[in-house]
Amino acid sequence: MAEVILGISAFFHDSAAALVIDGKIIAAAQEERFSRIKNDASFPANAVKYVLQEAGVGPDEVTQIAFYEKPLLKFERLLETYHAFAPIGLKSFMKAMPVWLKDKLFFRRMINSELKKIGFPRLKLLFPEHHLSHAASAFYPSPFQEAAILTIDGVGEWANLTIGYGSGNKIKIIKEQQFPHSLGLFYSAITYYLGFEVNSGEYKVMGLAAYAEPEAEETKAFMNKILDNITDIRKDGSFLLNMEYFQFATHLTMTNDQKWKRLFELSRRKKGDDLKQVHANLAFAAQKVLEKIVLKLARAALDITGAKNLVLAGGVALNSVANGKIMDVSGLDEMWIQPAAGDSGGALGAALATWYISLNKERRAISEDAMQGSYLGPGYSNEQIFSMIRKYTDLNFQFFEDSWLIKETAKAIKSGLVVGWFQGRMEFGPRALGNRSILGDARNPEMQRKINLKIKFRESFRPFAPSVIEEDVSNYFRLDRPSPYMLLVKEVKDIEKYESTGDSKSFMQRLNEKRSNIPAVTHVDNTARIQTVSKNMNTRFWNLLNELKEQIGHGIVINTSFNIKDEPIVCSPQDAVECFLKTEMDMLVLGNYVAYKKNPE
Repeated sequence: MAEVILGISAFFHDSAAALVIDGKIIAAAQEERFSRIKNDASFPANAVKYVLQEAGVGPDEVTQIAFYEKPLLKFERLLETYHAFAPIGLKSFMKAMPVWLKDKLFFRRMINSELKKIGFPRLKLLFPEHHLSHAASAFYPSPFQEAAILTIDGVGEWANLTIGYGSGNKIKIIKEQQFPHSLGLFYSAITYYLGFEVNSGEYKVMGLAAYAEPEAEETKAFMNKILDNITDIRKDGSFLLNMEYFQFATHLTMTNDQKWKRLFELSRRKKGDDLKQVHANLAFAAQKVLEKIVLKLARAALDITGAKNLVLAGGVALNSVANGKIMDVSGLDEMWIQPAAGDSGGALGAALATWYISLNKERRAISEDAMQGSYLGPGYSNEQIFSMIRKYTDLNFQFFEDSWLIKETAKAIKSGLVVGWFQGRMEFGPRALGNRSILGDARNPEMQRKINLKIKFRESFRPFAPSVIEEDVSNYFRLDRPSPYMLLVKEVKDIEKYESTGDSKSFMQRLNEKRSNIPAVTHVDNTARIQTVSKNMNTRFWNLLNELKEQIGHGIVINTSFNIKDEPIVCSPQDAVECFLKTEMDMLVLGNYVAYKKNPE
């Protein structure tokens, strides 16, 4: 009988479900895509139903269920932390304890109750540790027989970073660093102080850092103040935080605002306040400190394990700027990053840990990419698409055969139209990788501003990523290997020199400066977060890029996620049509069906 293993992550943020059958990843999805609630933390009932449906199995055929962490160990950490800091943190304690005492202490009962609603019989539940789930999600789908494993996030139960070693079907956690000295929470504190939302705005800090003036005295002073007053970094990348500057351990906020204001001579930015050069300079300093620590940790992981390959997971592994720097660490042959590196990927890691560790199954055929491009979510046939779109009578959908569809879409991109592109199975993880994407012409210097303000309705400084034919990546970027998951930032080639005037007015005006022949995907520091597209992994998207190359000479596009600000990426054709209607997108492609806002000339 087949081993059908369900992995679940839930109740903190970004809940998800994953299904593994006899070691093969069958399906995985985040609950937010079905509930339409961004970062939905509720029990992933819809995601569970989906993964079972995708596999064609019923609840009674599931043989193992694994939850991605140990809740009681997390509760122990909360109690010990409040005790250590008492009487500080009483307000936070009084808010947290009723929730734990009512529900969260009884996770097993709560999970079984939710599963029962879906039709599951009562099964034994497995609870691997949080960072073991991250480690399993990084190592087992990787193409490596052995590798060093580095996991970094905010916090699991106690650990917030681990160094491990994977070989065959075994994972050994060798070192860990524990709460409250957390790199993820340090970066979240910076996120909070710069006026962005914790657990979802960290990538905004990473993007904002590019607008800094690295050689300015203010920027250097910020970096020195972080290194001298807030962090104590050791040779192996372990570090201590000066907890006088932080309140996340005992309060409902991240930072001690008064101490930060005295240290940086800068008040905390309120949400919606104007962004200024000083904010970019502080973001840059924090990013550089994070990179300094991550590079030391990567070096230590290779030295401790003796491995030549490295795999990454945990929320900090989504910092694509740092990932691009890790590639240059001496002694590193290859690196693989779990595309669903955050807590959603913990659901998959829990399932894989059950197969390989709990059931002690061998890793026989190691795949080049067991994640299958991360296309693990729902897909829709043309018949299903038609049944969902027929009610939208104001849109004139036309059906195109494959070859004409590709030519028509490439022509639209060439002419400056913004295209909603909905194909195949939905991506698992935070990135749109060519199946739930908004596409535009990378050559158009106005395209970034247009998509940010008129389609995504988000901050104009936010950069967009390029998707490029895998074979052509080194023609545009200083990158000599595939980057299928949009998790590496590297320099753009053939940059036009740009001199900053240094005044606050030029800070946002730098968006409009043409820096390369692909300006819409060239960030202000002359870098890009790159996705390479393989013909084998995503044939239709590759064909579109190749057709675009035939028409304009460049097989490269803007690729941003198919959603608007504060909404999840679209899941169904109906989600896509609703998003299309709420924005100034010009063209919508659903499978082989095409609709325009206005008839093309």
